[in-house]
Amino acid sequence: MYFCTVFILQQLKENRLYFLDAVRAFAILMMLQGHFIDGLLDPIYKSNDNMIFNIWSDLRGNTAPLFFTITGLVVMFLLKKAEAKHTENFRIKKSIKRGISLIIIGYSLRIPIFHWLSGHFDSYFLVIDVLQIIGVSLLILNGLYLLLKTKPILLSLLLTTIGTLVFLTEPLYRNLALPYIPDLVVNYITKENGSVFTFFPWFGYVAYGSVLGIIFQKFQTKAQFKSIAISSFLIGGLALCFLSSITLEMLYYITDIKLFYDASTYNYLFSRLGSVGITFGIFYALEAYLKHPLITKIGNNTLSIYVVHFIILYGSFTGIGLYRYFHEALEPITALLGALIFVVVVSFIVLQEDKIKAFLNVYIRKALLFIKLNTVSRIRLNRR
Repeated sequence: MYFCTVFILQQLKENRLYFLDAVRAFAILMMLQGHFIDGLLDPIYKSNDNMIFNIWSDLRGNTAPLFFTITGLVVMFLLKKAEAKHTENFRIKKSIKRGISLIIIGYSLRIPIFHWLSGHFDSYFLVIDVLQIIGVSLLILNGLYLLLKTKPILLSLLLTTIGTLVFLTEPLYRNLALPYIPDLVVNYITKENGSVFTFFPWFGYVAYGSVLGIIFQKFQTKAQFKSIAISSFLIGGLALCFLSSITLEMLYYITDIKLFYDASTYNYLFSRLGSVGITFGIFYALEAYLKHPLITKIGNNTLSIYVVHFIILYGSFTGIGLYRYFHEALEPITALLGALIFVVVVSFIVLQEDKIKAFLNVYIRKALLFIKLNTVSRIRLNRR
């Protein structure tokens, strides 16, 4: 019995996609330094003529595609894995709750509590950020899975088609304005009110990631899968980076459909997908060296890290954050050192989350006890 248990635990560990934890850890740390430097670095240093800034900007641009692609991959991988164990209903409920909670947290982080208390109200808190888009994506993926869970090939083809169409049609909704639609809805579709992310085109990455999740769940344990997957990620990624624009332009000349040409002239979506593929390939190849508990813990706490960084940097709830005092005010060296400290501090806070909760619980209980004893004492004095 003991050996069976050990074998099962080993199998579960072997089936875990450790490289994704590492990619998520890498992406969240890149996001931390990216938001810090982008928000606090003086604009005079943000020049396209600056090679270092261009390299940094290009690397930073891969963060969001990584997050959205990983979201689709992990969600669909876990759904298909639960299906094999006949526990998909539990997984679906958990995933739906997760999606709803992400949407609520996304809105909550932008609520200016003190402004509201002082009687100042505006609709800016309705703008959409990454959490709401991921939350909505989870709900849609679960719906598509429920519709086609018995037809994985059809589900994969549908998701691939959705991802491709979303990317190809980007020129059609790039500057879309919908002035007569309520902000609560339009903010998911356009950036006219200040939304940082919109459902299109970012769901395209989620769709492609979901296809990868289906493939990984089905073939991960097969011989040579890892080698084939790494090669496919690297070759496919390089092809998307360097050949996708040329391919779109050729399709325009063959079909005379202008949409292909428009997509080729501003082709950041397919090329970023290529960068995601290259990143996956590199991390998957190095997976054996990336199983450190610290990496796994950071990769598994991306939401907590996101929330803490938002509070410290942008001053969620209070309006008091680094952004308020140092917005576009730092020199390059100061910004670089500040970003490093910011990454370390935010990560430390999250990694010490359990200890911090225990510490706060002790003092909250003491405070409540103090209030209770004072209240009882006052009641007794009043009775006398």
